Amino acid sequence: MFDTLATSIEHIKAGKLRALAVTSATRSEVLPDVPTDFVPGFEGTGWQGVGAPRNTPAEIIDKLNKEINAGLTNPQMKARIADFGYTVFASSPADFRTFIAAYTEKWAKVIKFSGAKIY
Repeated sequence: MFDTLATSIEHIKAGKLRALAVTSATRSEVLPDVPTDFVPGFEGTGWQGVGAPRNTPAEIIDKLNKEINAGLTNPQMKARIADFGYTVFASSPADFRTFIAAYTEKWAKVIKFSGAKIY
């Protein structure tokens, strides 16, 4: 099955599940020995981010970004996040907007090509 590391990492570490591959373009920091090419040409990853309501003042966005990025550099925080199977990366609000736009465009094409419909 395809699962997120957050829900399967403990089972993998305990030897109850065997990870065949990760679906990211690069190997996972938490599973460095697991290959990336199980389904050639496929890349699908999950991610978490922090957003704010539209029209939130820029100074608040900048303050939140600064504080969140500072927290993500804390070794204990990074280790705890890695315990859940995630890789930490800090970003700017502009980079996050670009990331979300590209991610949305990528999966919109997949959905359109598949012919999937919402009922």
